[in-house]
Amino acid sequence: MSWGPRNKRGRTRILPWAKRPKLIAIIDENESTQKSLRELLESTGFVARCFGSAEQFLESDLHREVGCLIAEMQMPGISGLELQARLKAKQCNIPIIFFISNGGARMRIQAMREGAVEFLAKPLDHQLLLETVRAALDL
Repeated sequence: MSWGPRNKRGRTRILPWAKRPKLIAIIDENESTQKSLRELLESTGFVARCFGSAEQFLESDLHREVGCLIAEMQMPGISGLELQARLKAKQCNIPIIFFISNGGARMRIQAMREGAVEFLAKPLDHQLLLETVRAALDL
């Protein structure tokens, strides 16, 4: 598998630098949100992979390769908070950026206490998201 942003034909371009960029995982059950976020991230040089659920992400066994995780807080099945707890139990300290459609003050407090990088509201401000990802990756 080659690592790099996609070109206009949807093919992955190999990036010119020697070291592979950190992978950014996007977890959301909404495919249009996944596509939008992946395109945004890849248009700025990041490498992104989408997952439809937290279970799918955990089963992929990519958590050791991921440099940053962007996840919907309220998902069917494993919630964002439960995903965060499972990753912590695996001693996997991925920077997590959560987003939520509405409400969630209690969830925000708990997620931030457990180490989430940020908790954003939908609709996402793309510039703020990119700045937050860069900060999470410490670029």
